[in-house]
Amino acid sequence: MAVTLTPPAVERVRQYLSETPGGIGLRFGVKKSGCSGWAYLIDIATSTREDEVVFEQDGVSVRVDQASLAQVDGTEIDFVSQGLNQQFVFRNPRVAAECGCGESFTTDEQAA
Repeated sequence: MAVTLTPPAVERVRQYLSETPGGIGLRFGVKKSGCSGWAYLIDIATSTREDEVVFEQDGVSVRVDQASLAQVDGTEIDFVSQGLNQQFVFRNPRVAAECGCGESFTTDEQAA
């Protein structure tokens, strides 16, 4: 599997990369957080890391650390605009449940 970007997400990441000196791609992962277990981390990468897997799409790289890969493999990252709000949206097939506030999620592996 892989982590993929929709066309609007590719364009938004390209914009961020053009505004970030030394930007080499999108860093994506998770951290333990919230009431459900995992929260997404997303940032512009300015350096490489030994433990990351790199997915390339339309000239944009998505860098995922090995520890996060089990929770995010297969995720589609979208960028949506609704009125004045703009945000990245994560469509993760591994999500089994989300907390009520939407800040964290649980995977099937955790629930087992």
